[in-house]
Amino acid sequence: MRIGSIVIHCHEFDRMVTFWQNALHYVPRRPAKDGWVVLRDPEGKGPNLSFQLREKRRPGRNWMHLDLYTKKQEEEVNRLLQLGARRYPWRYRPGSDFVVLEDPDGNLFCVVQLP
Repeated sequence: MRIGSIVIHCHEFDRMVTFWQNALHYVPRRPAKDGWVVLRDPEGKGPNLSFQLREKRRPGRNWMHLDLYTKKQEEEVNRLLQLGARRYPWRYRPGSDFVVLEDPDGNLFCVVQLP
């Protein structure tokens, strides 16, 4: 068994799909239809990331988030900010290897520096 897709419910469907498509360089498996789309890694290495439209925003903070690994953390954080991410006011401990951001729908995710 393996993870086939990570599903994210979202209120800002078009912005979310565009953001994550550009952030991860993923492509739609099929065109979005009826508030649903599956984005896939064109190289087939990562799991699918699916988005489902919700009419209402979620209350409170999400309990699950994505960790994006990179060897170029500062460069990737800046790129993601340009795509529409926002910095989240996290209280970092000394030596933290991650930066917490929010996607266009307010979901938190981390950009983790690989050694």
